[in-house]
Amino acid sequence: MKKLVLATNNLNKAVEIKELLEDLDIAVLTLQDYPGIKMPEEDRPDFAGNAIKKAEAVSAATGLPVMADDSGLEVDALGGRPGVYSARYAGEGSSDRANNELLLEELAGLPPEKRTARFRCAVAVAFPGKQTIVVEGTCPGRIAEKPLGEGGFGYDPVFIYEPEGLTFAQMPPGAKNRVSHRGKALAKARELLKGLV
Repeated sequence: MKKLVLATNNLNKAVEIKELLEDLDIAVLTLQDYPGIKMPEEDRPDFAGNAIKKAEAVSAATGLPVMADDSGLEVDALGGRPGVYSARYAGEGSSDRANNELLLEELAGLPPEKRTARFRCAVAVAFPGKQTIVVEGTCPGRIAEKPLGEGGFGYDPVFIYEPEGLTFAQMPPGAKNRVSHRGKALAKARELLKGLV
């Protein structure tokens, strides 16, 4: 069985990606399997740049194919923020709750039509000795006025997927994965990975 390493320390994200790849005959590993690997700083100006940097660094360290993603939330009323700073919007090491609270505070009083946003995801797949491939996915939506739902992680409780009228945190994981930014990007990445099997 071929191996693929997910370049992430985010266990929620790893579970989500493993579920989306589970029918491929690939052993999916994470950085938990390689505790000595230090992730590079995410200092690129866009999601694709950060995903490529992470995938190539971990591939060089393991000698294996590596998938990395970088994703985040872009809010129109905030000029596209938090963007690449989504995970640390309220400060380095900030919790999902702190990030959501800051976002809602900044949008306080804005009517629904001014709360448009999108999740964006770039997935990079690095193969040793070959060119890294990048695919992307987006999911448009709107920011709720307060957190709703118990599922998901990150900004899921405040991101309303309008066709369902629910936040990502209110949707069952399978339904969310079919329409999410990460789900769309991973669907494209899966086609690339079929060549591994």
